[in-house]
Order: sequence, then C-alpha cells, then structure tokens
Amino acid sequence: MARWEPGARERLVMAAVDLFTEQGYDATTVAQIAERAGVTKSTFFRHFPDKRELLVAGQEALSLLLAEGIAEAPAEAGPLDAVAAGLERASAAFGEVSREIAPRLKAAVATSTELQERDALKSVSLAAAMTAALIGRGVPDPIAALAGELGLLAFKRGYTTWAGDAKGDFAPHALAALAELRAASAALG
Repeated sequence: MARWEPGARERLVMAAVDLFTEQGYDATTVAQIAERAGVTKSTFFRHFPDKRELLVAGQEALSLLLAEGIAEAPAEAGPLDAVAAGLERASAAFGEVSREIAPRLKAAVATSTELQERDALKSVSLAAAMTAALIGRGVPDPIAALAGELGLLAFKRGYTTWAGDAKGDFAPHALAALAELRAASAALG
C-alpha cells in the first residue's frame, strides 16, 4: 500500500460508501475501508476521526462557501438573492467526483439509521451556516432562518437534479430550485 498516494481522501469516501451499500454501515470496518481505498489505517485516521465522519466529508468547506457567498452578495441584495449568491459560490465544491458518488451515497444513507441521522445533522448545519451569514448581513432572525431553510431546500433539490444530470455545473440546478421555491412561497399568501 502506498503511503502518500494522492486522492486518498476521495478514495476513502468512495470505498466507504460502496462498502456501506454492499454490506451495511455497522458491518463495515475502518480496516476494510482503508484496504478498499488502497491506504493504511493510519492514513484513514489522518483524514477522518471515525467512519461516521465520511458522510460529512467536505461539510465545513461547503458551509464556508455558502456563508462567504452570502456575505459577499451586493449590499442591496435581499435575503433570497444573498442565498442565491451562496449557492453559486458553493457550486465550486461540486465536481465529477461529487456527481459520481451521489447515487451511491444516497443508497448508503438509506441503509442505515445512523447515517440518516448524520445526514440530517449535516442539513441542519448547512441551514445554520446560511442563517448566520444572513444575520451577519443584518437580516432579522426570523427572516434569516426562513431564507436559510429555503436555501437548504433549494440546495437539496438542486443537488438531486444535478446528480442525475449528465453534465453541467451545480449552480443552475440549485438556482432553479430556489426560483421555484420563491414562487411557491409567494403563492402561500
């Protein structure tokens, strides 16, 4: 096994998702994940504290991108326009590896209550990052919270369509979902 082979983090995530799907989350060990990825256990632990953290790989970076996009939106941008800027910025985190792993990740999460809980916590964290960034712009708390939740829903809907799309960036899918949600919320009256 190579000690310092590039791409170890991505290979670990893919190996884990495949193993979780094949044999279940509980039956999968860190040693099996490392072996499938072609790295040592110590390499695994340099990247992740435990196997649960594989599901939220990149979450901090994604939250930061969303928050930066919101914070850097033009001063005159309303809350949902700022969220759109955050979604556009977050698009930088999604490449072909993300698209390739999306259906396998969904299948793996469906097999485990623990992974479903972890996925739910990830969603809460992303919404909280958007809400905090909006509050930082001076948006009142209830409006910021609602816009953050709409941003999360747009993110999830956009991710689903993007992952099933043959090509293209993530941003247009997330922005289309946000536009649909904006129209739907206006219809609530």
